[in-house]
Amino acid sequence: MAFRKKNIEPATPEEVAKLGFKDEVKAAKDKRADVYQHFHSQENAKQVADSKKRKKIYGAILASLLAILLIMYIISMLLTQWGDLVISIGDVYDGKSIMLSDGAKFDSAVTTLNGGTVKDVTNITKSWLPEDLDSSKDGAHNGENYLAYTFYLRNTGDKDLEYQQVMSITGVSKSADEAIRFMVYRNGKPSVYAKGQYRNRKEAETDATKWVDDTTVLNNNKVSLKAGDTDKFTVVAWVEGNDRECVDAIRGGHVRAKMIFNIIPDETTAPQN
Repeated sequence: MAFRKKNIEPATPEEVAKLGFKDEVKAAKDKRADVYQHFHSQENAKQVADSKKRKKIYGAILASLLAILLIMYIISMLLTQWGDLVISIGDVYDGKSIMLSDGAKFDSAVTTLNGGTVKDVTNITKSWLPEDLDSSKDGAHNGENYLAYTFYLRNTGDKDLEYQQVMSITGVSKSADEAIRFMVYRNGKPSVYAKGQYRNRKEAETDATKWVDDTTVLNNNKVSLKAGDTDKFTVVAWVEGNDRECVDAIRGGHVRAKMIFNIIPDETTAPQN
């Protein structure tokens, strides 16, 4: 039995156009998908790059802040120099030398001593201080509301010499130096020093010797010391409650001081200009 072939009619122009339109739509969709995928990839890459850039910026900022904090800490350490009172040796010359120790036996001779610090003090008056401050103990023996430090200076050279003793203020806050008192014993003899009166700087306080100037507490020049001999010192500091400048405004302030001993050169050891 023979099968009869079905007649296939040719496509009309309209049908061909529809088929072409479908292909164009599909191609457009595929193209849009490719563009979106490419754009999305670019956006992801940009976000990663921006994230890395932000991390670098944040890292640089953090490093800078840490560096600033470190610098401030170092500056603070340099300014305080270990404590509120520093004693040190200055210039020395051939054949003449002096050394410091916080013990009479000079078990450890050094060129710098730390006199320590006293915190959270309130005002007192000289009559409240112990009477044996110069003889009770060597080194730091601070008490309630006062600083006390005993040390020794020895001529360790083989020649007699003269030295200069200078005590100066290295740091002040809230004008606390207006009411501070320093009592310095040398070989058992005490001397009290205070800044000049606030309203008349040329006038000394009634209970003390006036400072040399606003930052120099004392300047003892040409103190003789034979070879091998030792001078004993005790430095005491407190806020004098009877001072008219001992007011609430100085509460929380601080005073830092430094004492330097310099050998005075003679004509044979003095540096030539």
